Amino acid sequence: MDGPPRPNQAFVPMSTNDYIFLTHWRMPGRCAEVYEVLRRAEELPRWWPSVYLQVKTVVAAGPHGLGGEVDLHTKGWLPYTLRWRSRVTATDHPWGFTLTASGDLDGTGVWRFRQEDGDVAIEFDWRIRADKPLLRAWSWLLKPVFAANHRWAMKQGEVSLRLELLRRRAPTAEERERLPLPPGPTFVGIRRREDRP
Repeated sequence: MDGPPRPNQAFVPMSTNDYIFLTHWRMPGRCAEVYEVLRRAEELPRWWPSVYLQVKTVVAAGPHGLGGEVDLHTKGWLPYTLRWRSRVTATDHPWGFTLTASGDLDGTGVWRFRQEDGDVAIEFDWRIRADKPLLRAWSWLLKPVFAANHRWAMKQGEVSLRLELLRRRAPTAEERERLPLPPGPTFVGIRRREDRP
């Protein structure tokens, strides 16, 4: 007996400001092309603009992204942003890679890709501690709200990745132009205020 269908995303409750998020996507494609899109962090603001507001390279990546380090300014649906650093610490091209996070988020993320005929089954295992003062102070009360914010961000990523794969496969510039733009960020005014010196 196979049991109930696997949910798209799961939230595993933890104490205080520790979070574990498991996200599952499935979309047409090949593992290698999904790997190439997700490992190029500097391109995230272009195709996943609802979450990735700014990415700055700190250390250039080696083969398949190994050792690459970037500073990120990110957000979800709620009107706050996060500043953190990501470093790719392990690669298993084209089946996935591991990153560490430090800053407002501290922990580990693992992307895993599995080929299932013409589709790629994608899993993101995100185990983090929220160290931004707002999240650290209020996780005891608002953890379900912060978790919903993460799920919203990952849903935008699923839509955005699907569009990016279609854009890369489009045979002509005209066909690329006909594709919709990826979803944009919410509360844009908050971002502008936070970016002031």
